[in-house]
Amino acid sequence: AETYGSVFRINILHFVIIFTHSPEMTKFLGNGLVTARNHEQWYKQRRIMDPAFSSYLRGLMSTFNERADKLMDKLSEHADNKTVANMLHLFNCVAMDIIAKVAFGVELDLLRTSSPFPKAVETCLKGMCYYVRDATFETGAQWINQRKTAMQNGEDVPKDILTQIIKSARQESMGKEDEEFMLDNFVTFFIAQETTANQLAFCVMELGRHPDIVEARKEVDEVIGMKREINYDDLGNLTYLSQVLKESLRLYPPLVGTSRDLNNDMVIDGIRIPGGLSTYTACRLEKFFKDPMKFDPDRFHPDAPPYYCYYPFALGPRACLGQNFAQMEAKVVMAKLLQRFDFTLVPGQSFDVRDTGTLRPKSGVPC
Repeated sequence: AETYGSVFRINILHFVIIFTHSPEMTKFLGNGLVTARNHEQWYKQRRIMDPAFSSYLRGLMSTFNERADKLMDKLSEHADNKTVANMLHLFNCVAMDIIAKVAFGVELDLLRTSSPFPKAVETCLKGMCYYVRDATFETGAQWINQRKTAMQNGEDVPKDILTQIIKSARQESMGKEDEEFMLDNFVTFFIAQETTANQLAFCVMELGRHPDIVEARKEVDEVIGMKREINYDDLGNLTYLSQVLKESLRLYPPLVGTSRDLNNDMVIDGIRIPGGLSTYTACRLEKFFKDPMKFDPDRFHPDAPPYYCYYPFALGPRACLGQNFAQMEAKVVMAKLLQRFDFTLVPGQSFDVRDTGTLRPKSGVPC
């Protein structure tokens, strides 16, 4: 970047990659919680959105259970018909169904319909193209404006995340720029459901590659048994399943890096890093993890020493707002999957990873 400027390209055979570190990129990405450079504006928006992703989460368990059960019904159809299930596609459908319901009060039912919406989100992430992004944001704006109008007219509205955020926003002095900021945040969160689907697919892939790891299924049998409704307290007792999910995030973080700009010079391991540069840390270094390419959930055993280099959702005040939401959702879906099914990976499939803005299994994890 110092040699070629703020925008440059690299050619790898016929593949062209464009790199940029220009603030102009925020015009495309939107002025949301991730990209905001104005601290006061960021803090106001974070204050508005925080309540919807903290105490409100316990009330989402019924939706998590309901949508996960629909996924189990779909998998039962595949099992009865002895047909292959593309797990990544199915996880994308259920994750999008969940976020549409709990965030916008919208019923998509993607497991039963042939909606183009999941493909549109995939295209948006893969190519970061303006047209798909704009259409997605227009849809989000329409849903938000409809809800605001309904609330202003005193109509009954769903008690979902969107309603909670609009109520919180009313307590703040909101200008037009603030409302656009909130739209960027909320629609970006909707698109981010794809990262949860990727995590679930990688988790199934690794459990399929390691059938000897049976502790997760045993734990689900002990904690959940035969009951269909998983409650909030059950999640805290699924400790080994948490280890499995954490290990899948270590090996396959949805976002390949976490960056922070240094305001001042810093010395790390005797190396001076000038202020203004970005720092990156990887979770696949032998220095931090013994045999780092091995899938080993016991790394995250409650008695194991903490890994201070593990932060798939980032750390500090700008850590991922939806991380607890995502892990609750993932745990409910995986617990029900382990409760009801044995699964085997289709032989010969690729275990390669594809980076399309987020990391995803290239094969789609057919089972």
